[in-house]
Formats: sequence, structure tokens, C-alpha cells
Amino acid sequence: MNYLDAKSAPAREDRLKTNIAFGGTCAQIRGCIRAGCFSGKGCLNLADRRFAETQGCQFTLSLAILNTLRNAVVIMHAPIGCGACSIGNVGVNKTFKQLRDPSAEGVVWLSTNLDEVDVINGGERKLREAVLYADREFRPETIIVANGCVPALIGDDIDSILADLETQTAAKIVPIHCEGFKTKVMATAYDAVYHGILKKLTKKPERQQYLAESDLDKIREQYRISRNVNVLNVSSMSRQDELELQRLLNAIGLNVTFIPCYAEPEDFEYSLESSLNVSICGTHDDYFVEHIRENYGVPFLIDTIPIGRKNTDRWILKIAGHFGLEKEAQRLIEVENRLLDESLKPFRKVLAGKRAFLAGGEVRIVATAEILQDLGMEIVGFKAHHFDRFIEPMFDSLDNVDDVVIDVATNQPFEQSNLLNRLKPDVLITHTGGNNIYAKHGLPILPLFGPSYNYMGYSGVFEVARRLNRVMRNCQFNKKLSRYTRLPFRKEWYEKDPFAYIKNQDAV
Repeated sequence: MNYLDAKSAPAREDRLKTNIAFGGTCAQIRGCIRAGCFSGKGCLNLADRRFAETQGCQFTLSLAILNTLRNAVVIMHAPIGCGACSIGNVGVNKTFKQLRDPSAEGVVWLSTNLDEVDVINGGERKLREAVLYADREFRPETIIVANGCVPALIGDDIDSILADLETQTAAKIVPIHCEGFKTKVMATAYDAVYHGILKKLTKKPERQQYLAESDLDKIREQYRISRNVNVLNVSSMSRQDELELQRLLNAIGLNVTFIPCYAEPEDFEYSLESSLNVSICGTHDDYFVEHIRENYGVPFLIDTIPIGRKNTDRWILKIAGHFGLEKEAQRLIEVENRLLDESLKPFRKVLAGKRAFLAGGEVRIVATAEILQDLGMEIVGFKAHHFDRFIEPMFDSLDNVDDVVIDVATNQPFEQSNLLNRLKPDVLITHTGGNNIYAKHGLPILPLFGPSYNYMGYSGVFEVARRLNRVMRNCQFNKKLSRYTRLPFRKEWYEKDPFAYIKNQDAV
């Protein structure tokens, strides 16, 4: 896989045959992946709906990563409304940057503020001015230019402009081609960001040429690298999540570096001094780790996300197996599981038998379902943003979900609202920021992730159980909300098949 000669990363519809329209059961979706076609409604690729509500944009999802990078200025080459979501993240990103580096600054971002005149005359002048201003005013290590839909449609040649400007600035300039109209799969944003990082920031650090001066220095350096692991984090992780995973890998003798979120630009150079890249989420990282293996020879592991007891066990053992540390990993797992069993006893008494629906990213919802089953809860439904081959190993940790319904939809809240009305779960665990409609069903809601909370590793299992117990015992607000507000869709819709608008197509 080598796409780096191209200007931008390919859409996931083409590269991974990603699906965003499916309605059926977990058994059907697993069969679809294995066979390369569907037995339910929809198809493996190019599935669509006769009616669809709004969906996400890869431009904004790209910013979720880019705004975390330290010593960088982000320029949004787009109208002012694009990237407005960054306003709400300024305080959060500053706080979490400073958890990694107390001297870190907050988010610094600019917009070229393209308007109607620029659509006619082009936005290249504004882009030049913005880059030169950012370099002069902030003196960043890196200037990142995120390209929106408008400059792509009117033909602004940002690569040529930025190549010319790089001779006039002290900063490295990184173009990110994340135009929203080019894909219906939001997760293409991860590839777009990594594409820019791979082309402009990833190279062997120069220090390797002079660091090892003696044979003993060389041996020490080789040993350090042989125990280095890059864990590829995601912007929805918390610092507590990172510390938990670091604790577990340190316990078996490994050193850990986290990239890309909250990293500095030079961290991508030093990340090549590693023996293994470990993906937290295959949906997030495969583009990056495949290219690093191909270009620099660093192997990688993409398997499961360490959310839930079984998934964390498996994640640790897979990493340990690469280094021949299986015995150390087994001892750690035994101790952690014994402590976890004791801590979960009071929560199982409250939560056992409760019915749950999960909605969000494909990998995360299935992994989180394993925590719920560990607590004795029943899974009644899933809604995934999309699905591709990375979802399949996640089902290995679950029991008796073949007949559980799964809806694949990027947003499309009308389908999820219909399913909730039919399935009537006791609790909803869903993507943060999309709960306003679903709260009107009167359900207690636990966010699927939150950058202030711990979800990963063994401590994450305990924290999810503790918070879920609290949410289930105190849900009067949503119950009262359901009494005094109406659901946003007509009564006739709730009587229809929730997947009625998904087109039937043959697999491609």
C-alpha cells in the first residue's frame, strides 16, 4: 500500500470498501465481511438510502486530531463556518495539551474566511497571507493547512502555494486535503491527516548519526529501541486512558510513546525508533502503520481495542507475544483480573439483567458491549457509524449476539430513534454530542467516550461500571423529559421498518 505519491489519500469507499448503510443482525454482518457480500439489506460497498438526513464531514473530524498537535498552528482554508466546532474545543484541547506538557500553549487556529468574491477570484492570496502571518506572529514549529470544500472546487493549488511559501517561513508547512464532499465516510479524515504527516513530518531523526559513540552506547541504544512501543491514540481518549495503558505495558517491561494526538511534530521522527506500532483502533490507524512498515520496516499490530476485560487481556498478550514476554503478561493479567472481579461485585447486583443499546464508532461499541456482558447485562442493539473489516475481531469477545440487531449509519438519527422505540432498552450508550433526540425517549444515557474519563484497560472497566451504576440509579431528568416533550419524528415513522430506506444492491 503506497498512496504517498498522490496529492491526497483515497476515500475509504474505494480503499476499504467501507459500508455506511446496512440493517440486519450481527450474524449477517459478520457473514457479509467474510463472504464479501450481504445477505441482508444493503451491500458491502456503495450502499445508500432513498432518504437520508445529514451526515458528518471529514474536515471537522480531521480537526479533532490536528487541534491536538503541540507547537503547531492550524489554518483552515475554507469559509469561516467550516471548523467552527474548534471554538468549543479550545479550552479542552489546551487543558489536555498541558497534561502532557505543562508549558504547552492552547489551540492556535486561523481561517482564510473565504467568501463569494473568493469563489470567483480564487482564495490563493488569502492563503499566502494567512501562512505568512502565522509564521511571523506565532513562530510555530509547524503550520498545518486544512483544505476545505470551496478551495478544492474552485481549483486553488494549495500544494504549489505551500511549497513556495516553505522557502519563506521558518515553520514546516503540512497540507491536509480533507475536503468534505470527497467522501461519505467520515473516517477518511484519519487517512487525510496521516497522509500529510507521512509526507511532511515522518523521517528518520538525525540524532541517530551521532548519538551512539561507543560499542556500549550502541548496545544501550539498540536495547532501548527494542523495548519501545508506539501506541497510536485517538482524540476521544483521555490522559487517564493513556496512563492506564502505559502502566500495563510498563509492567511487562516495555517503554511507551503515544502518537499522534497531543504529540509534537518531532515526535513523528522519533516514533521510527521503535520496535512495534500498536493500533488502539484499526479504523483510526491502518493507513499510517501500513505505510510506516512499508517505508521504514517497523512492524505493527492491529487487532482489538483495550476496552473490556477480554479485549484488554487479548491486547496485552498480542503485544507481549511480539517481544517474547508472554509469561510476564500472564502474571499481570491474573493479578488484574482477580482485583477487577472483586471490584465489580456490587455493580453486578444492580446492573445484571438490564438491557442496553450502543451507538457510535464500530470498534468502540462492540468492545464496550463486552464490559456490559461482564456485568450481566443484555445487548439488544447496535448502531455503527460505518463498518469494514476491522469490526470482525471485536465480536470474538461477545457471547450470544448473532441475533442482535445492528444499524450501520453515519448519523441518520431517524433510524436509531425508530429502533429505540421498538427495542425499549433500559440504557443507551452513545456517541457524545448526539444525545438530544435520544434523551426524549426517557432513557438514561452514558456517553460512549469522554476525554475526561477512563474507559480503557482494567481500571476503565471499573470506571464504566461505576458511572453506569450511577446513571441507572439517577435518570429522573430524562424520564420527565419524555413526558413533556414529543419525539421529533411522526408517529407513522415509528410503525415502519427502521431500515425501509436502505437500498438493496448486490455487492460490488
